[in-house]
Order: sequence, then C-alpha cells, then structure tokens
Amino acid sequence: MSALAIIRSRRFLPFFLTQALGAFNDNVFKNSLMLLLAFSAASALPWDTNLTMNLAAGLFILPFLLFSATAGTLADSLCKTRLIRVLKLAEIVLMCLAALAFYYQQYLWLLGLLFLMGTQSAFFGPVKYAILPQLLTDRQLLAGNAWVEMGTFVAILLGTILGGLLVGVANAPLWIGGLVMLFSVLGYLVCRAIPAVGMVDGAVKFQFSPIRQTIETVRISYRNRTLYLAIMAISWFWFLGASYLTQFPNFTKTVLGGDNTVVTALLVAFSVGVGLGSMLCERLSAERVELGIVPIGSIGLTVFGLGLYGSSPQLAPAELLHIGQFLQSGYGWQVLLNLTLIGVFGGLFIVPLYALLQQRAEPAERARIIAANNIFNSLFMVVSALVGILFLSFAGLSIPQYFLILAIMNAVVALYVYSQVPEFALRFVIYLLSHSMYRVRSSGLEHIPEQGAAVLVANHVSYVDAMLIAGAVRRPVRFVMEKGIYDLPVANWLFKAAKTIPICSKQKDEQVYEAAFAAIKRELDAGNLLCIFPEGRLTKIGEMDGFRPGIERILAETPVPVVPMALQGLWGSFFSHHGKGAFKFKGRFWSKVQLVASPALPAADVSAEVLEQHVRVLRADKM
Repeated sequence: MSALAIIRSRRFLPFFLTQALGAFNDNVFKNSLMLLLAFSAASALPWDTNLTMNLAAGLFILPFLLFSATAGTLADSLCKTRLIRVLKLAEIVLMCLAALAFYYQQYLWLLGLLFLMGTQSAFFGPVKYAILPQLLTDRQLLAGNAWVEMGTFVAILLGTILGGLLVGVANAPLWIGGLVMLFSVLGYLVCRAIPAVGMVDGAVKFQFSPIRQTIETVRISYRNRTLYLAIMAISWFWFLGASYLTQFPNFTKTVLGGDNTVVTALLVAFSVGVGLGSMLCERLSAERVELGIVPIGSIGLTVFGLGLYGSSPQLAPAELLHIGQFLQSGYGWQVLLNLTLIGVFGGLFIVPLYALLQQRAEPAERARIIAANNIFNSLFMVVSALVGILFLSFAGLSIPQYFLILAIMNAVVALYVYSQVPEFALRFVIYLLSHSMYRVRSSGLEHIPEQGAAVLVANHVSYVDAMLIAGAVRRPVRFVMEKGIYDLPVANWLFKAAKTIPICSKQKDEQVYEAAFAAIKRELDAGNLLCIFPEGRLTKIGEMDGFRPGIERILAETPVPVVPMALQGLWGSFFSHHGKGAFKFKGRFWSKVQLVASPALPAADVSAEVLEQHVRVLRADKM
C-alpha cells in the first residue's frame, strides 16, 4: 500500500488527524500563553519575566518526566482507542477552563493549566506511537511513522504561528480561548472514528505508582540494547532540535540581524525540512523499516550543521532586516537551506528509529518502551538548555560556534551508537551497495513467509550475494557462508554483525563444520529466516556448480519450508570472480541485478538435486 493510500485509509486517517489536531492545539495554547506572559502579563505576576518564561517552559515539560512511565503502563493495560477518547475528553475540559482563564486574564491559573496540558500530552505520547502497530501492518509501519512525524512538525509549526498571530489581534484572550476549545472538540470528534484495537495479549494490570513505574519502565528499556540505543539516538535528535530552536531568536537578532519575521522563517525552514525528510524516508525505504537510512541522516545532520556555522555572517547588519531584506542578503538563502537540510536529514534519522521501537518491542511492553523514550527525550531537552548555558554564558562561545560544537558532537554520538550496534552500519553498507553499485530488482519475494522459520537457497556468484539478498528481503536473514569468505578483512566485521554462520568442509575442519550445523538448528528452532548457498563456493566461470547435500541434513534435523532463489546479472561484476578464476576486482563497477524467488517447497519434497533444478530454472528465466 502506498503512502497516499495509507493516509486515505479509514484505519489511519482518523488517528493521523487526531494526533495532528492535538499537537496543533497544544502549540496554539502554549505559544499564545508564552507571548502574553512576555508582553502583557509582566505586571500581573509577582516575579520578573525571565523567571516566568523559564517557569512556564519547565511546567510543560515536567509532566513528561513525572508521568510518562505511568502513561506507558496505562496504555499497555487498556484498549488504546478507548484511552485516546478519554484523553481527548480531558483536553476539552482543560481547554474550557483555559478559555475562562484567558478571558479573565488569570495567568496563575493558566500556568497551572499549562502543567495539566503537559500532563495530558505526556499521557497521549505513549499511546500515540504504541497504537500504530495495531492499526498498520509491518509493511505500512514506516510510512505511518513518516506521516505522524510530518504531521506533528507541521502541526507544531502552524500552531506556533497561529498562537503568535492571535496575540496581536483585538480581544486576543477571547479569540485564543474560543479557538483552543474549538480545536479540542474537533479532535475528540475525529478520534471517535479511530478503529477499536482491543487489548494486547499479556497486558499488565494498571496501578498508579509513578516512581516505581518510572524505574520499571527505564529498566524495560535496558533489556534490549538495540532498542535502548535507538532511544538514546532519538533523544539525541531532540537534544539537537531543542538546541537549535532555543537559539533561533538570539541567533536571528545578534548574528543574522533579522527581526521576528526572520525567526519565523527559520522555524518554517526547520519544520518543513523535518516533514520532507520524514516523507522522503518512506520513499527510500521500500515499505520496510530500513535502518540503513539512519546513518545517512546522521551524516547530513553533521554536514549541514557545519554548513550552518559556515553560512553565518561574521558581522550583523546595523539595523534589523525583515524577511525580504534577509533573503536579499548574501547569506539569507544559505542559512535557510542549511536549516531545511538539517530538518530533512533529521527526518531521515528519526523515522526509522521510531518504527524500530514499535516493531521490535514486545507488544505487551510497547507503550512502556515509548514512555521510556519520552522520559529520555525530556531529560535530553533539559540537558540541552544546561549545555547551551554552559557554552554560551560561561565558555563565551558565539551562537555559530555553538552550532559548530553541536555538529561535531553529533558525529561523535553517531560513531558511538553505530559501534555499539553494528546493525546500523551493516544496513548502511547494504543499502549503499543495493542502491549504487548494484541496482537490485526483485520478483517473487512474497513467497518468503512473513513469520516463522524457513530456508532460502540461492546460487553463489559474488562476494556480496549475502548483502544484496539481505537488502531485498524484508525480514532479517541469517546467512551460512563459506569460512574463507567470512574471514575476509573488513567484511568479517560486517558478517559478524549480521550473525552470519561460517562453515567449511568436514575434511577441512570438523569442529567448524559441526558448529555450523548446530548454529543453523538453533536459528531455525528460534523461528528465524536462514539463507544458504549450497554450491559451497563462488562460481569461477559464471555457471552454477552442483549443490552439496548439506541442505538435506538441515531439513532432516529441522523440517521447514524451502524457498528457491536465483541471482541474475552478477557475473562479471566488480565483486565476482572475473577472468579465469582469479579474484581481481576488475569487472564492471555498475550492475543491474535480478533476484527471483519461487514458491516455497515443503521439506519432505526437497533434496539437493531438486533444489538445484529449481534454481537453474529460475536463473534461466527472465523477470
């Protein structure tokens, strides 16, 4: 299903509109209140404006630290559709109270309501992402996340802009109160159309215990190191985003020499960039959670972070520029382009990570994993403010220099995460191979079971066969590989990251041979997908060798379906044997590759000879 078909579907569209309206309304309320506190309420409160602004920001983010774990536990224990409806009703009540407080200019009430709105948002966050795998299939999950991220950032942008505009109109408190009530009611009406998803198996029983639940939620996130580091990576992006957004007003005034219209332009550039990057991620991922795009995102964040530093002027103009004058300056378009591209690569970075959390978390713990993510996101945003104070106020750096430090820090964080979870680097290499040197087209991959153990059997043409198959098949694949190829320098690190099983002949090393079959049995017993190359070696003349009988032992020990596959177009390519059996790396650099699969065969019907004939037929056929 295409991304457009998903957004039009009755299972997804009501949820998308519900979360977008919620994000929009939050930001209309929050930005209107912040501006009123800054410009209109200074004399109505018993402390100075700086304290008021920091207090307001803290009151909104504090509930995410206090209640995210409780919210995740609640979402895991209830029907998520029902919980969304209750939360949207709570939003209506809070916005009605806010409308009264705006009308009577009760700013202390509004600060209290800001805390309560932050609490409502904290409870909505886990259910917002945890419900997606129940509304969408695995194939649709990444596209769904792309729509959610794009919708969220656009809604935040529009809500922030509208909140700023409302403050400047006559009878502003009346307009603000009326509109936040209207949008809260619209959000509830739309959420009524979200399909009921029911409770997940193994749902926990809810008890209100924020401290214990916070400790337990964080502990759950530690259990799976890949998910934990994905949470750290997402939180790092929010650290970056908060660092940039917080500095926009001062950066505009003191460095770019712009007025408030330029601040809005910077916000638009960043938010639109994230939206574009989110949708671009869906286009690049081919209906799968493609982790290979994450390193591309981190590279772009560093490159264009450096670009933002380089495009910042050395001296600000003597008078503040409006947006038209800013665009006519020598640096205006460069700054906006760099900020837009930071947003684009930020979208490429976080969308697969959110989808990874949803896909790999246990269904009964999914909302608590999202809650743990929200807790760390909030902590990282608080830390970003402290780091900004440290570098800008105490270290005396300029804002462009601070942006330079952020770009360098991003590179360091990315290298650490990828070194700890090699799967990201592995998928990055696979993605580059299958979208640059090798243009892979596939056919018949729907014959591969969506779940459960199966064996893929393919001909062996090049040193990158395993990577090309891994890049085409939606499910993670465990490969059995000839030990000589497995031990190749550099490639060995990637093969280990992919949990490849090395094998050699029994005569050559019986211990390696038996260990390989033991590992194969463990993988199939665990329900994993396994791929073998029964020829046992690369072809040296471009023709298939005979299949060895090892496949028969595998199926005798663990009877599972077998899917014959054939690779076409690799002979003579850069990583194949070229010439008279010599590994010279002198073949063609660009290759069009075809990967063909036929229907699965039951284990009882399989022998080495039967599989060899199936693969020969596939190899001879044209796609």
